[in-house]
Amino acid sequence: MQQGKHPADSAAKTLGDEDLRRELALHTDKYQINMMYAHWVNGTHKRKAVFEAYFRKLPFGNGYAVFAGLERIVGYIGGLRFTEEDIRYLSEQEENYAPAFLEELLQFHFQGTIHAMKEGALVFPDEPLIRVEGTIMEAQLVETAILNFMNYQTLIATKASRIKQVASGDILLEFGTRRAQEADAAVWGARAAYVGGFDATSNMLAGKLFGIPTKGTHAHSWVQSFASELEAFDAYAKVMPDGVTLLVDTFDTLRSGVPNAIITAKKLEAQGKRMQGIRLDSGDLAYLSIQARKMLDEAGLQYVKIVASNDLDENTIMDMKLQGAAIDTWGVGTQLITASDQPSLGGVYKLVEIESASGEMTPTIKISSNPEKVSTPGKKEVYRIIGDKGRALADYISYPEDDAPRSGARLKLFNPLHPYMKKHVDRYEALPMLEPIYVNGFQVYKLPDLNEIRRYHREQLDLFWPEYLRKLNPEVYRVNLSQQVWSRKQQLIAEHMQSDQE
Repeated sequence: MQQGKHPADSAAKTLGDEDLRRELALHTDKYQINMMYAHWVNGTHKRKAVFEAYFRKLPFGNGYAVFAGLERIVGYIGGLRFTEEDIRYLSEQEENYAPAFLEELLQFHFQGTIHAMKEGALVFPDEPLIRVEGTIMEAQLVETAILNFMNYQTLIATKASRIKQVASGDILLEFGTRRAQEADAAVWGARAAYVGGFDATSNMLAGKLFGIPTKGTHAHSWVQSFASELEAFDAYAKVMPDGVTLLVDTFDTLRSGVPNAIITAKKLEAQGKRMQGIRLDSGDLAYLSIQARKMLDEAGLQYVKIVASNDLDENTIMDMKLQGAAIDTWGVGTQLITASDQPSLGGVYKLVEIESASGEMTPTIKISSNPEKVSTPGKKEVYRIIGDKGRALADYISYPEDDAPRSGARLKLFNPLHPYMKKHVDRYEALPMLEPIYVNGFQVYKLPDLNEIRRYHREQLDLFWPEYLRKLNPEVYRVNLSQQVWSRKQQLIAEHMQSDQE
């Protein structure tokens, strides 16, 4: 924990680089500004409120998600200021905001409290990933950006971890920049992929900003720019003799590409050097890799690795492994960086507690005709319940004043949708999952480096039985409400239904 760091002193210094220091106060939806203004006019803008961010459904049919995006959120909160240009722009809006309101925005900085999961944590539906406490005005303002950062990076980190599950012993390279939805998605997506278990990125800016290892070979255009494929390979090897990976599918992989790569590799051996690998980027990758491996081995080049790319994802990688593909390194681009099979996480941000006229904090609920959209009232904590075999049994959501998890008291775990499905646990460890990040506007959490986050993610995976982690039809990990939380939710639902009938 790091005390005494006020946002005014830490604004946008998270990365220590100008490339990502941008004013983002207007990175929000207009209705947030309108609600802030309406509260200001009504004199309710200083009411205290608690919001929680979570998602309702796991992406990709996976058994878990991987929380990511906290570093960007911390940088955003630390640099949250309205500039003179922002205020001028707001003054031109059709709502005709009062000058006094705009002047208050000019003095704005975040003074609330934020708790969040640690990046790399395994997370599950309907549990708070981020909790924001503050005035209704400031808590409302930050909703859009927090969801934007959390949703995208959690999605990509989850996809990356899912790919890592099927290629655990292989090298994974993030190759998605050219297909990402703009520069920010490419850079932060590369970071999220690294959190989820990838080993390197092709994106140089991500490498510079975050310290991610960078990897790259050459394009088909390099080969095309020479009179022959062999000439292109030799020229490349001459320039970078200690880092040669040759793209062998420009013309014909097995008839020219691999044979020419072998010739170049032998020339390197004569110089006391070793070629690192060849890359396959088209065709039947499983078949080509098997044949290329035979050719390389017969030439005495067992040390040369095979890299594959070309619209790969966890499904194609798993299928190729089942076919015996001789691939050591996978370059994954479009399918990862765009999360193409599910390009949105669908995280939400809901008001769970509001200050009443008497000054007390009152739980609040959102009722919906869709049962899965009914929110869970009250400010909550999340505990990961670890059984006596050192594996996670369930996540347990309770109110902060409930000391049962912390004291080791007997817990009743039951399915919130089917309360008859229940069991009791006596011997367990309750790991608190929500960390204080900002307290009364001061940053109290020291952001870990990426290697620490990756280690934490691996430790999280080790807490779970394999059936929760498998790619196909994973076992459902339970997220349980405490008896008090469940009872309060049922009470508020009943009160709402009763008022509707009167």
